[in-house]
Amino acid sequence: MIRKACECKSETRETMRGGNGSVDITDLASKDELLNKCRLFSRLSMKPGCGIGYHVHENETEIFIIGRGTALYNDGGTEVEVKEGDVMIAPVGTGHAIKNSSESETLEIIALIILA
Repeated sequence: MIRKACECKSETRETMRGGNGSVDITDLASKDELLNKCRLFSRLSMKPGCGIGYHVHENETEIFIIGRGTALYNDGGTEVEVKEGDVMIAPVGTGHAIKNSSESETLEIIALIILA
């Protein structure tokens, strides 16, 4: 199966999980295509200063891969700068947040949420 970028559903969420600004979300596959084992498989884009607020994952694990840009990642209360190619994992029961720390570049992330 091939899905062209223009065929993917996109939406913008404001103040996602209490974060600053907006997050553009492009779905890369549906729950059905992922055999209902994943809640989300998407590309996230955030302009400078925008981000997703701190939240805890219950009964699911989230994986982020930075495709472009730099970000400040809150890993259970510890903030770490992450950049292109870095992978962050928030296992079941742990919390995280992310914010674009660049002054000029859009942050692009691939996000996968796997159901426990």
